[in-house]
Amino acid sequence: MDSKKLEELVKKYWDCETSLEEEQQLREYFRGDSIPETWRETAALFRYFDEQKTKTVEPQFDETVVTRIKEMPKKREGKVVKWVTASLRIAAGVAVLLAAVYFVRQELREDQAIAVEDTFEDPQQAFEETKKALLMISKGFGRAEQQAKKINMFNEAQEKVQTTESEL
Repeated sequence: MDSKKLEELVKKYWDCETSLEEEQQLREYFRGDSIPETWRETAALFRYFDEQKTKTVEPQFDETVVTRIKEMPKKREGKVVKWVTASLRIAAGVAVLLAAVYFVRQELREDQAIAVEDTFEDPQQAFEETKKALLMISKGFGRAEQQAKKINMFNEAQEKVQTTESEL
């Protein structure tokens, strides 16, 4: 086989595009003795595949494995070990449950303390502070309304420009 055809077949082989006949040609070529140095690794790979095809498993292999598994000594635990293991599992579960309940209660107490707390002793002072806060919010709304009017005026102007452009 000439080197150009060999190179094309090997490239097709690595790209998984060869037919069964082409793969057979490659196998037969790489079984030969006069293989150039550049193809020695590829030839070793094909020879390895051929060797693996000839290997078989002993017929008694499955039976041998099954009997060895059955013969393995089974681990036996005493009643005390089982009881201690079960007790530790239960104790761990209870500990996790108690920790969760503790943290949830702490969180609820903190939330309630903030909600119940009163900030002003004098009702008149509380009224004045509320009035200041509402006035500040009202001013913010007034500024926002002015900005919205400017945006609305800009949008109307843009629509007029677009309509006059479409009429032209």
